[in-house]
Amino acid sequence: MMAPNNTHSAPNKTSLRSLLEGEKLNHTNFLDWYRSVRIVLKQEKKEYVLNEPLPEEPPAIPKPAHDAWLKKMDDSIDASCLMLATMIPDL
Repeated sequence: MMAPNNTHSAPNKTSLRSLLEGEKLNHTNFLDWYRSVRIVLKQEKKEYVLNEPLPEEPPAIPKPAHDAWLKKMDDSIDASCLMLATMIPDL
């Protein structure tokens, strides 16, 4: 039995990240750079980190709630690293 042909495959994350390869933030291109960052983060379902404050670590809570908090922290780190990696060094 053959696997079904899925024509709706997920987009390749590296293909959208390539938007940022030539779009390093410098002193003159903030709007273009920010637009590209938002596109990449939206595709990776992490755009929310630009608009929401980081939640405080909750006190002792059930594992599912702690795992949700940990994912938000990981997403925030991913977004921060992406943004820093796409800036020119003197910024």
